[in-house]
Amino acid sequence: MSIKTPAIILLAGALSACQQVEQTEPVTASLGEGWQLVWQDEFNGSQIDSQKWQHEVNCRGGGNDEKQCYTARAENSFVEQGLLHLVAIKEQYTGPKFNRDEVNSDAERSLTQTQPFTSARLRSKGLGDWRYGRFEIRAKLPAGQGAWPAIWMLPTDWEYGRWASSGEIDIMEAVNLKVPTDDKTAPVGTLESRVHGTLHYGGPAPKNVYSGTAYTFAGDQNPADTFHVYALEWQQDEMRWYVDDIHFATFKSEQWYSASEQADGTLIENPGFAPFDKRFHMLLNFAVGGNWPANVNEKGVDESGFPKQMLVDYVRVFECSVNPQTGKGCATYQDSAKQIIGKRL
Repeated sequence: MSIKTPAIILLAGALSACQQVEQTEPVTASLGEGWQLVWQDEFNGSQIDSQKWQHEVNCRGGGNDEKQCYTARAENSFVEQGLLHLVAIKEQYTGPKFNRDEVNSDAERSLTQTQPFTSARLRSKGLGDWRYGRFEIRAKLPAGQGAWPAIWMLPTDWEYGRWASSGEIDIMEAVNLKVPTDDKTAPVGTLESRVHGTLHYGGPAPKNVYSGTAYTFAGDQNPADTFHVYALEWQQDEMRWYVDDIHFATFKSEQWYSASEQADGTLIENPGFAPFDKRFHMLLNFAVGGNWPANVNEKGVDESGFPKQMLVDYVRVFECSVNPQTGKGCATYQDSAKQIIGKRL
């Protein structure tokens, strides 16, 4: 048994009152033929593996007016009972505005910002970077107005330029779970249970676009109540999203594009399968508030019920052995999957 720091002891006591850790045997979604495991974290140790994950440390609000400072403190992220815990705490906190690798001057490094929450954001940059594959994560998500858990990917090298010319892959995002839904197709009184798969692409902001779709859990199931498996299969000409091995969305390469900004400000469209033909790394984070959750459902941020946590049972990355260079040949398709339509500016 690992020895907890006093901070974690206090935190565990606080969490036990608001959200018990579900003790269940891991469930592995079945795979199509040809997938081979190449990278994984089962979170079976006593601490976060620094050979697989880095902490981002900043208070800039993610570029979305989020209300948290991301820290590397044990209070905000730790491994215990075979699970990664990402914990959002309601507390006034001042920290660096930017990650150290985001700035180029001492003046920028000295900038600070204060936020009303703390939380954690982990990334595999430089430790786990991939082009194509299956990315599978088993997780239990936090609930409440303003809670914004995410499992996603960013380009490691930004070869096509700044966001979103080089792309962004959102494997799973959810906002405001268990709050009355604003889904117009749902019966009155239905609680929010949607999770979203999305691509960001196009030119550099604000000349960027995004496309995606939601998966709605059936009946009274909710991703804040139990663990579910979220997966993305990425091949050269296609992305596919899955929940518990249900293929719910496909995005084909002819529906996305990338445009890079030139020195004179003009945009030139990149050829081939850009921007999703370069290596990306994974991110796991729990944001609070921000432009999306604060403007849907009941709006704003409900500050009650904290601390709250996002739990991750495992992260597994697979390579398609049929053709690792393109990632093609290992997919499992379901006819019910929605075909996502792209956008252009």
